[in-house]
Amino acid sequence: MRSLQILIIDDEPAIRQILSKSVSNAGHSVLMAGNGIEALSILSKGDIDVALCDIRMPDISGIEVVEKSRAQGIETIFLMMTAFATVNTAIEAMRAGAYDYMLKPLRNEDVINRLEHLSDVIHLRSENEVLRELVLGQGDEVCQMISPAMKEAERLILKVAPTDSTVLITGPSGAGKGIISRSIHQNSQRSEYPFIPVNCGAIPENLLESEFFGHTKGAFTGANKAKRGLFTEADQGTIFLDEIGELPLNLQVKLLHVIEDQTVRALGSEQSRKINVRIVSATNQDLAEMVKQGTFREDLYFRLNVFHIPLPPLAERKEDIPELIRHFIHKESRKMGLNTAIDIHPAALQSLLNYKWPGNVRELQNAIARALILAENECIQISDLPQNINTLDIPELQNLSGSIDSLKHQLHCYEIAVIKKAIKEANGDRKLAANRLGIGVSSLYRKLEDDIGNGN
Repeated sequence: MRSLQILIIDDEPAIRQILSKSVSNAGHSVLMAGNGIEALSILSKGDIDVALCDIRMPDISGIEVVEKSRAQGIETIFLMMTAFATVNTAIEAMRAGAYDYMLKPLRNEDVINRLEHLSDVIHLRSENEVLRELVLGQGDEVCQMISPAMKEAERLILKVAPTDSTVLITGPSGAGKGIISRSIHQNSQRSEYPFIPVNCGAIPENLLESEFFGHTKGAFTGANKAKRGLFTEADQGTIFLDEIGELPLNLQVKLLHVIEDQTVRALGSEQSRKINVRIVSATNQDLAEMVKQGTFREDLYFRLNVFHIPLPPLAERKEDIPELIRHFIHKESRKMGLNTAIDIHPAALQSLLNYKWPGNVRELQNAIARALILAENECIQISDLPQNINTLDIPELQNLSGSIDSLKHQLHCYEIAVIKKAIKEANGDRKLAANRLGIGVSSLYRKLEDDIGNGN
């Protein structure tokens, strides 16, 4: 059960104390109010998840507290308590905006069970709101890599994923650090809970603390309603802090406290909230050097770098390119609503293999997305690639014999040359060659048989 911010409203001190101890022992943060006016003052900040509210109180009734809260736009869920329940009382409470009611004397286990249910309701509601703003990427198909560097990364992922260790992923921009972080989450015991990706460099510095930890209503100019922070949204799940090197020093201190204490405090709030979040971070910067320069805290660096996964640039693991191409063709085709299978011509594939990829995996994905828009006859041709990629300088082209009679014949000869080169580089393993070329083994054999049938 995820931790909630609970307000207990009752004019009897003994009931407040007993409920507070029970709810706190269940892992929730608790505030108390002895009357309706005090309760409204606390509720006005908007950071209370659930209010356990007595209906009969001396100053204003619990139903009036609900009505006034709803009039102010407060979204707290009210669970009413009463020793004098009637059908009319229940109906009146529901009409005022209460979620449910319980009969006194309360049983501790009943209260905890109700809060567990409300925890699911609250977090489902908040996750739906976050989904409107964030692309979580859960459910993305896994792209299997074959390069030694990525096989090692995969081994490290499977080792660290089941633990709660913080992970630091390093590598150049666009190398796939986000994919690795998502894979860690999906292979962890937290996979059924949220995965929240955050680009630390994309959020204005003056909004970072509010985005990370949330704020209460009126915490600053323009805070017209309370907002849950990203760490609270990620409770029980994983938060991915991309470009962690961009985090300013004052936020580095607060992040360190979150890691050490597993609590967050919203701007304007007097109460800390317990959370259980796994932190995975990534950077293309040299954090060790930043520590020496005094721009990154050493203690935070050691906290984040408990387990390190390095990613090399795409140019150093070209064996992965055919599989990435297949993956992105499928993924981008689905985005564009293309229902037919799209193939890639060997000339286009070889051009992609030859390119240096300064923008790494992200640049490859963008190139495939562009090519799919331009492709005709369900096949990506070399002319569909960006101009800086579609220039070829391949020795096999110089070795093609015969007159230049037709484009079809030239492409066929080039295709066979590429296939034979791939088989040679795979030490005669035709299945591996087909895999690297991004075609099926049967297609490879058919093309070779056609070549023999044409007398070549």
